[in-house]
Amino acid sequence: MSSGWNASHVTPDGAAWLASAGTYPRSTLSLWEERPDAPIVLPCGAVFDVVSAPSVFGRRMLDRLWDDGPGSGPVAEFRGRMLLFAAPGTAQRLPALLEWEEWGAHGRDGGETGRAGAVPPLLCHGTGDAVTIPAPAEVASPSRSDSRWLVAPDTRQPWLPGPEVLLWAAVRAARSAVRISIFPPADQGAKVYDVSRRR
Repeated sequence: MSSGWNASHVTPDGAAWLASAGTYPRSTLSLWEERPDAPIVLPCGAVFDVVSAPSVFGRRMLDRLWDDGPGSGPVAEFRGRMLLFAAPGTAQRLPALLEWEEWGAHGRDGGETGRAGAVPPLLCHGTGDAVTIPAPAEVASPSRSDSRWLVAPDTRQPWLPGPEVLLWAAVRAARSAVRISIFPPADQGAKVYDVSRRR
């Protein structure tokens, strides 16, 4: 891997993988060739599922995946939500695992999800759902964009975490949220993820 490779840009193989989720992959790729800055709506369930988390909590999950775990699959930010691409079937299984572990919406905090230490409601998109994903190329002025790739797809067969891995990351993120620090948090926008560790 060259040192100049940027994890926030979708490679041609990554674009082909994303497009394969749609009914007309060649049309999607043609659109992106003409307008590489165009976001698009793709169906979930066959090629990938998407777990959508509030931005701050999603960032904590992503940090846990990269700092303590196996890494992540593709990850994007879209309109204040973190989109974690996951293995097909995750959307159906993850909510049940969270409830079983008592970390779901009605676990740990007696039904109140707003308190520290809770896993906030995660939106799980699977079969029958569709999500809007960011454009494969970064918008000319990213500060004005409401969507971007944090870990862009770079292969035709990216590794995707399953429900157990995301459960682990969500629980770790919830536990880390209750730690109190007198130091201000580091600039999270500057975090760089080493995609060579992804499995």
